[in-house]
Amino acid sequence: MSIVSKETIEVIAQSIGIVNLSADVALALAPDVEYRMREVMQEAIKCMRHSKRTVLTTDDVDIALNLRNVEPIYGFTSGGPLRFKRAVGHKNLFYIDDKDLDFKDVIEAPLPKAPLDTAVVCHWLAIEGVQPAIPENAPVEVIAAPSDGKKFEQKDDGLPVDIKLPIKHVLSRELQLYFDKIIDLTVNRSDSALFKEALVSLATDSGLHPLVPYFTYFISDEVSRGLNDFNLLFALMRVVWSLLQNPHIHIEPYLHQLMPSVVTCLVAKRIGNRLADNHWELRDFTANLVASICKRFGHVYNNLQTRLTKTLLHAFLDPKRSMTQHYGAIQGLAALGPNMVRLLIVPNLEPYLRLLEPEMLLEKQKNEIKRHEAWCVYGALLRATGQSIYDRLKMFPALPSPPARVFRTNGRVVTSPPSKSVVNFL
Repeated sequence: MSIVSKETIEVIAQSIGIVNLSADVALALAPDVEYRMREVMQEAIKCMRHSKRTVLTTDDVDIALNLRNVEPIYGFTSGGPLRFKRAVGHKNLFYIDDKDLDFKDVIEAPLPKAPLDTAVVCHWLAIEGVQPAIPENAPVEVIAAPSDGKKFEQKDDGLPVDIKLPIKHVLSRELQLYFDKIIDLTVNRSDSALFKEALVSLATDSGLHPLVPYFTYFISDEVSRGLNDFNLLFALMRVVWSLLQNPHIHIEPYLHQLMPSVVTCLVAKRIGNRLADNHWELRDFTANLVASICKRFGHVYNNLQTRLTKTLLHAFLDPKRSMTQHYGAIQGLAALGPNMVRLLIVPNLEPYLRLLEPEMLLEKQKNEIKRHEAWCVYGALLRATGQSIYDRLKMFPALPSPPARVFRTNGRVVTSPPSKSVVNFL
């Protein structure tokens, strides 16, 4: 089933000036040439399919040659079909019928217009607010406009021309005021009714997408330096929850900036600086927040839940971590589902309880705060494992109840379930 024959190799050799090519060499080169041709055409077909087309073009072949580090074929495309002729004396050998031109006529003929093909080229104007440095975009020195945003040039007649240069993305005045108001409520008045209304606005307003990068930076910055302010951290997590609930916001590109802040509020060693700060509630809320993020965006980022699970499992199994960090890790794994508890917590439950038990006993742990933390961790373990067991029990079919037992007393019939004791009516 060879396509390239020995005679084809001999003709090609003669066309490039090799007239004494032996038949054995041509026979050995034919299969290798055919293999290379098939390889190039397979790559070209792949390029065609990736371009969502069903017709193979010369551009696909050029791209395939580039992928194989072969110099592409240069020149203009032909307007008409190629004409093949059968070689004399050879049954399956064809060649292109090229027209003979006089060299003098070619030199004296005027240059024709280049038959450029119509094409559409796409490029990125900006990626997440940053303009890439590619030839299609304006250079950086052009974007750097003067202070007034205008530039004057002189025309040929000496009159000044006002040229408006491109400027960076600027928020509207209304969005700036909205952002400043949300920041003020989050930092200073997170316990007010107005802040609750602001959370509703963040979860429903359809015009807030330009503010998403600013909210993301604000949240990550405040969490990194405000771990001693419990009320601020809780308010920030509620802001994140509201932003995630907004169906009009495309928040996926900013998850890599939000996730470290959220995980910090879950497994931080210390949250707040007062004993009255209920950091347990914040960790519970953040655990549900993390589970919601994984459930909603797990199909977009395949390694999101995997990386989060490794982080929580490392915090849970590290004996050097504090009890508050263990609590956050357990609550985070439990929020991810009963399967996570069954696969990650239950196998490590027995050795972990051996380490936890001394921290719960008054005789061995004199510090009341640490003893309270250990009991909170123990309660989190009970809830997580209990929910996992309940989830497994729901998989079994419901068993029918046994029939009731019948007793006769003085001509009367008394029915009683088997689990209850029989009362003597005599």
